[in-house]
Amino acid sequence: MNIDVIRQDTPGCYDKIFINSAGSSLMPNVVVEKMTEYLHEEEQLGGYEVARLREKEINKFYSEIAKLINCNPENIAFAYNATDAYAKALSSIPFKKGDCILTTNDDYISNQIAFLSLKKRFDIAIIRANNLANGDIDIEDFERIIKKHNPVLVAITHIPTNSGLVQQAEEIGKICARYDTWYLLDACQSVGQLIVDVEKIGCDFLSATGRKFLRGPRGTGFLYVSDKVLSKGLEPLFIDMRGADFINFDEYKIQKNAKRFELWEMSYASLVGLTEAVRYANNIGLGKIFEYNKKLVKRLREKLSQIPGLRLLDRGSELSNILTLKIDRRELIEIENALKDAKIFYSVSTKYNSITDFSSDKIERVVRLSPHYFNTDSEIDVVTRVIGSI
Repeated sequence: MNIDVIRQDTPGCYDKIFINSAGSSLMPNVVVEKMTEYLHEEEQLGGYEVARLREKEINKFYSEIAKLINCNPENIAFAYNATDAYAKALSSIPFKKGDCILTTNDDYISNQIAFLSLKKRFDIAIIRANNLANGDIDIEDFERIIKKHNPVLVAITHIPTNSGLVQQAEEIGKICARYDTWYLLDACQSVGQLIVDVEKIGCDFLSATGRKFLRGPRGTGFLYVSDKVLSKGLEPLFIDMRGADFINFDEYKIQKNAKRFELWEMSYASLVGLTEAVRYANNIGLGKIFEYNKKLVKRLREKLSQIPGLRLLDRGSELSNILTLKIDRRELIEIENALKDAKIFYSVSTKYNSITDFSSDKIERVVRLSPHYFNTDSEIDVVTRVIGSI
């Protein structure tokens, strides 16, 4: 992995230290070039003609995503964001009164809101499994709940908004397989930084975004659906002529593949951009990206942990490239101003972004740092030096 070439391909890292890839990362220049080229063609020829001429290129989206997460192209659907993908998956589950969803205390807030909406509409129950003292899911409690309540759906977030926690997706998958329970994994913050293999995880659905660690454009994402989902005939609540054929006045036939979860109208320029971002990551190799990131974030954690009064709010036995921190006796605005003055790009996370995993602490707002493979050791040293001087 040639970090110099990667940084040359990333113009956004020239004049700043960008450490907010869990928010919206920096795109490689080839992504922007592909999208701009596509839009210029639409300007001259119109969207229909360009889509026809570029059909083979458009279809590469499915093979690149399939390569990324180890599945077949037929299992992939384009989405406009992770929540779009997640909602389509949720809508395909035939909930009825008395059913329940089993989730965790560290699920993404938009997912929790969706569960509450389903509860309001269908009178279903929402059960959250307990955590161990270190923040991991209590696997024994998880299996006990499945045995007792027989949930229709298990839904977890692979990497939550805060705390660096990586939840035990593979272990959960094994339990779901034993009890034949539908399994939905939000991989919004894991795809692009970790090696995500749907065969090993055993999920029925996986949702992801393009804008975070995949370094794609905003307004892009994808949904993985398993062969089991396809063979059982699950389909989204609202389906159009992309996902089904209208074969009679009162009958339609769904697509055999995951495209049943797509809508006919989409931004092909955005799809092409995401394809290029995924191809870029695939060409480097997720294994190399993961190993580099692991060393980078280890350096950051070690240096931050040496700063007096600084608390890293890490949880779990396995940690990701997301760090949240608080400095005792320092207002958040002091930390923000220091980072801004040094041209360090970061984000702030509040309890309203993830109320369930903030509820056990009185903390309201924290700084969140999320380095990625275009960052360097020297940038990590600058970041820690700036924070240490506050």
